[in-house]
This record gives sequence, C-alpha cells and structure tokens, in this order.
Amino acid sequence: MEDANILINKKLRQNFDGKIVRKDLTKKIKEGANVPVYVLEYLLGQYCNSDDEEIIQSGVESVKHILSDNFVRPDESEKVLSKLRQRGSMRIIDRVTVSLNLRYDEYEATFSNLGLEGVPIPEEYPEKYDRLLCGGIWCIIQLEYNAQEEMENAIGFTADVKSKKKKKEAPLISISNIKPIQMPSVDINELKEGRRAFSKEEWIDILLRSIGMEPDRLSEREKWLLLLRMVPLVENNFNLCELGPRSTGKSHIYKEVSPNSILVSGGQTTVANLFYNMGRHTMGLVGLWDCVAFDEVAGINFKDKDGIQIMKDYMASGSFARGKEEKAASASMVFVGNINQSVDVLLKTSSLFDPFPPEMGTDTAFLDRMHCYIPGWEIPKFRPEHFTNDYGFITDYLAEFIRELRKEQYGDAIDKYFILGKNLNQRDTIAVRKMVGGLVKLIYPNGEYTKQELEEIIKISLEMRRRVKEQLKKLGGMEFYDVNFSYIDNESFEEHYVSVPEQGGGKLIPEGMLNPGQVYTVSQGKSGMIGVFRMESQMLPGNGKFDRTGLGSDRECKEATNTAYSYLKANGKRISGSLNVTTKDYVINYQDLQGLGMSNKLALPTLIALSSITLGKPVQSSLVVLGEISISGTMIKADNLADTLQVCLDSGAKKVLLPQISAVDFATVPAELMSSFNLIFYQSAEDAVFKALGVE
Repeated sequence: MEDANILINKKLRQNFDGKIVRKDLTKKIKEGANVPVYVLEYLLGQYCNSDDEEIIQSGVESVKHILSDNFVRPDESEKVLSKLRQRGSMRIIDRVTVSLNLRYDEYEATFSNLGLEGVPIPEEYPEKYDRLLCGGIWCIIQLEYNAQEEMENAIGFTADVKSKKKKKEAPLISISNIKPIQMPSVDINELKEGRRAFSKEEWIDILLRSIGMEPDRLSEREKWLLLLRMVPLVENNFNLCELGPRSTGKSHIYKEVSPNSILVSGGQTTVANLFYNMGRHTMGLVGLWDCVAFDEVAGINFKDKDGIQIMKDYMASGSFARGKEEKAASASMVFVGNINQSVDVLLKTSSLFDPFPPEMGTDTAFLDRMHCYIPGWEIPKFRPEHFTNDYGFITDYLAEFIRELRKEQYGDAIDKYFILGKNLNQRDTIAVRKMVGGLVKLIYPNGEYTKQELEEIIKISLEMRRRVKEQLKKLGGMEFYDVNFSYIDNESFEEHYVSVPEQGGGKLIPEGMLNPGQVYTVSQGKSGMIGVFRMESQMLPGNGKFDRTGLGSDRECKEATNTAYSYLKANGKRISGSLNVTTKDYVINYQDLQGLGMSNKLALPTLIALSSITLGKPVQSSLVVLGEISISGTMIKADNLADTLQVCLDSGAKKVLLPQISAVDFATVPAELMSSFNLIFYQSAEDAVFKALGVE
C-alpha cells in the first residue's frame, strides 16, 4: 500500500506540480487560523512544494507568518486602516471583488473583511484575473494611503477634468499591487492530459485525498458514496439528498472544500434570499452559487407560503417565475440531515424521507424531484485516522476544475453501450443520466472509459434513484409502482436488474404461526394513507366484558369494535357451538404500526381476533385480513385494492383474505402483484372466520 501511494505522489509531482499539497499541513494550520481551506492550501502549495522536510517546515513557518501579519479579521478592520494611515502603505490578505462603475468609467474594488468599497483598481488586474469580476477571490493586496494627494485637492476634485465626463474625488486609499492566492484560472486541457497518467483506482484515491479523506481506510462502496457527494458540484441543477447518522461529514464538502457552494445552516430562509428579490431586482443564492446545501433538513422553513412550490418548480426545470418574467439558474440543491432511528425501523414504520418537515416529507411531487438519495448510514463515523496526511490537489484547484467541468455534458454516455429499462419514467431517466454524467466527469474527465467502467457507474446511479422511487411507492402507492429498475446491454440484449440493499430487511408481518387472537389488517388510516394495523387479544374468566386499548377517544373506531362484539354475541353459535362470550372477559390491544392514525375498518378483524382467542386457534401464517362487515353481517369491499395489496406485499404478507365482492376491482391490480399472494375469498362473516383460522 505504501509503495502504491509513493507511486501516486510521484505521478502527481510530474503531472500537477504546484497544484498539490500535503493535507496534514493543512490540518495543522487550519486548527489555529480562521481562513478558508482553499486560501491556506494555495499558500502551502506555493511555499511547501517539496519532498524535503526542512523546506516544508520553513514553508509552513512562512505561511504562518504571512497569515499572522497580513490576514484581516473583520473585527480588526478599523485597526488595520489606522495602521495603514500611520505607515502609508501595507500588505493585507482579503477577499476582493471588482465591479465596473459605469458612472465614472472605472473599476472599483470591494474588500470583504476590511469593509472598504469603491477603491479604484488599475484596469490590468480585472483583465488578467477575470475571477475578480465573478464573485471575487482572495488576494495579497498592497494598499497605499494617499494623504498628500487629498491635501493638494482640498475641495476634493482634481483640476484635470478633460479625460472623463465626470471625475470622482481623489481616493484616500489606492491599490498598487494585487497577487491572487486562489487559482486565477484553470486549464482544463492540462487536467485531461494529466488524468491519462493514472488508473481509475489511483484517480479516485487522489480525488478523495483532495477533499481530505484517506481512501486506504475506506471500502470500495464507501469511496463511491463519498464521490457521489461531489456530483452536485460538477453537474448543473442536480438535486441530492443524504440522510444518515451524525458525524459522517455530510455537510463538510459543501462548507469547507468548495468556495463555489454555500451551506444554509438552520434551514430558515425566504424566497427573496433563495431565488429572487423583487424589491431589489437581484438574484438569490441559486443565481450566485454552484450549489446550495441545506443543513439539518428537519428545520427547513420558508417564511413565504409559496416557497416550497417555487422550489419544486426550480428543482424540476432549473427556472422559476417571479414577477413578470421567468428566471433561470444552474445551482444544484443538496439536502442533508440526521436520521434518529435505525434504517430498519424507518423502513417498517414510515419512509426514509421521515426527517424532512411534513410539507416536504410527504409531498410525493417534491420528493420525486430528488435525483439521488445517498444512504448516509453506510458511511462510517469519521475518526482522526479517516483523514489523510498524504498529497492531494489544492482545494481551490479541485474546485475550479470541477466548476469548469460543469460546462461539459456526458449524460448521453449511457447510449453507447446500454439502454435503460422500461420501468424508468422520464424523471427517473433524467436523474440517472445526470448521475452518470457527473460521475464520468469526476472519474474520467478526459472522456476515456471502458464498457465495464461505465456499467459500474450505471449500477450505482440506478440504485441511488431507485431508493427515492421505493419511498415514493410507500407514500404514493400505485402511481409509483414501477420500481424494478434495469439496464439492457446493447450487444447481448441481456437485461440486468438493480436492487436497493436495505429493502431486504425485516417485514412488519412475521412468518410462521402467530398466537391465538393476533390478527393483521391493512386499510386506510386516519391520515388517509394505507397502513398496517395489528390486534393482540387476551381472554380472562368473567362475565362478557369487552375492553379495548390503543384506540384513544376515537368514536368511529370504538363503534366498529362494538359492531364485531355485538355480531359475535348474536351469531357466535353459527361459528362454533362451543363459542360462548358471556362467561369470559376480553381485552384487545390495537396497534397502528406505521403511525398513520388508527383505521376505523376494524369490525371484521376484531371478529376474527375474538373468535381466534375464544376457540384457541391461531390465524393462518402471514395472513392479512381485508374488507369489513356491517352490524347485520353485510360485506363491505376493500377500498383502493391495488394500493392496499401493494402495502400487503411490502409488509411481508403471503396470504390475503378478502371479500368476494372485491373481485370487481381486479382489473386495477397489475398481474405480477396479484400473483405474489395466495388469495382467499370469503362470502360471509362466518366464512371469513373459518378461512382465517384454516377450518374447512
């Protein structure tokens, strides 16, 4: 392993000299200096560009010295200006943005930490470093204090007014020299040429070291998941979601690594801030940054009611309408947050989008716009050994070539070797193409890859999108039934299916025989969504008392259970001659397994549970009871049969007891869903009890 790393470092020196840095040096200084990583690494790349330990140490000291002497802290801006006035000239490190003042026809600089605006800057600098005009860059600036000039022109205007129509007051502070300490520009062809020297594995290791991670400590799967975090930075209008445990570095890359992305902490925002300010006629964050990341999704809150609707429009099309015109932007959206329960529990009881606020987490139209869901629970909690001490790209160089790659498109890379399967609709296809394009740009920026390498990318892209679709199927039912994603080989016409690892987990309805009095039913809960409900019964000696727990004060649910008990008292002898409810007391506990609100379709399941506990016979294994009865025993068919059967399948049911009158709805149920069960039909309430208990 050591030899492999030495070889990678040697190749990096040959191909990217001056653009690499030893990441342990960054860590050492970063802990004490509050400057962005990309500024720090540029300085280290300049001063510590050697293998000689002595040169590196003296370089580190030089960088520390430069930062302590010249870096402007925002709270010390007045102190720096006072020093400048005393000395007459001074070198500082600050972020400089340049704009053209059309009134006076001259370029003016704005200093971020120093708080100065309108400082004239010679024309040569914006022409030479065009990034000064596009959001600004960190620089070492030589400032001059022109007190003498101000005295000569006491009124504030110079005598010479011929050269320009209007002349501004002679400035007190001027700029005599600027040296960028970020990459002023990137040659993308140089990167593509340099990439040829490395294998796929070496290049992935370099990318991971460039964002600070140590690939030798990560599995192959973990490496791919970390690379997927970078796709929103390299692909336009890419919507990514990552939910997982704490301290897995979900927001690190968007906050520290890239100067082109912004992390909205706390989640509180407005339409004006995020999209477009109607009052000032200025673009919001999506127009100014390559990537907008929301930290802690549970706290996302728009002060405006139409915020989520505008966000949905933007996530689907990359444009939104504000006022009289439509605005377009290319920023990617990233949503990161914490999962508080285990994934198994979430999959059984709700969806993997559960941490989102309710107006987002249950809105299938919003969630369908997610291109990728990274399983954050598969990424290890980061410890000190997960961070690299080896060479990687200077963060600023990485960020800039990633930004340049946004201009290129590789979404059609799939078509050369593969066709996507029939179950992918238009949104699924767009999502998979964007993911494939992003990963190809990151790993094969020169566009040179084999069929096998592309297949590897397609598999992980299909899995990430299928994870979104599986949750949509839970929330939206039959509308999102087609989740069996596949791709077809153009040459052999073989179809390969891609599954989601966590879907094979435990089921709500267990296999094997249950205890007498235990019954599962699937029906519509109080929230309007279809869920799984369980009944557990106890029988005690007594005088015919019937108690229910778990229903709270819900009148409709209690009435349904009373219907069952009344029916059993009146018709018990038709079920069994030995069935006598007046000599026993009964307690049934009702459980809403998915937190959707208790169902009021409880009469038939309760009747079966009471019969089961009284006769001491359990219901058939893996059985779900559908349908309902009235007080007179009239059958009521199951609502929304297709969606109900889909929930039965997801919950682990293998047998379904349903009323014969539900047969009219079979046309709405896909054949493959119907064939997943052993369907048992009943014609009356007594018939339902016999068949549930397996009595012929």
